[in-house]
Amino acid sequence: MEIERNGFSNAEAASLDSMRNRLRVINDSFLIAHSKESNDVVGFIVGPAINERYLKDEFYEKVVTNDANAEYQSVLSLAVHPLVQGCGVGSQLLEAFAQLAEQAGRKAITLTCLEDKISFYQKSGYKDEGVSDSQHASEKWHNMLLDLD
Repeated sequence: MEIERNGFSNAEAASLDSMRNRLRVINDSFLIAHSKESNDVVGFIVGPAINERYLKDEFYEKVVTNDANAEYQSVLSLAVHPLVQGCGVGSQLLEAFAQLAEQAGRKAITLTCLEDKISFYQKSGYKDEGVSDSQHASEKWHNMLLDLD
């Protein structure tokens, strides 16, 4: 939770209950990065497999089980501990998540991000598909998509 709270504003961050539900309900699409030296958690990525091209705000509030036949893998949270940001942990998590999604037969990964994060995702091959309809945390989000075909 410390990493989630450091990566997002109070309004954006998942609650403890929501994070517990994500771990319980979609643990097969919840990847955790550990430090090689200490084995401490240094980052994570999580999201459900869905049939919608873009995330809906309801997915942040209510955890849905992964749909085995879903076309899209979504990302609700990607967060990296501040002490290791800029060291490639986030990019490695995105790469591992893409491999997981490909193995599951997904056609793309979808996520939303704030404008200042667009270039980070573009470096990993994501395309900015414009401003999202999301009202989550009263922010202006961008729909990002990584084609896996």
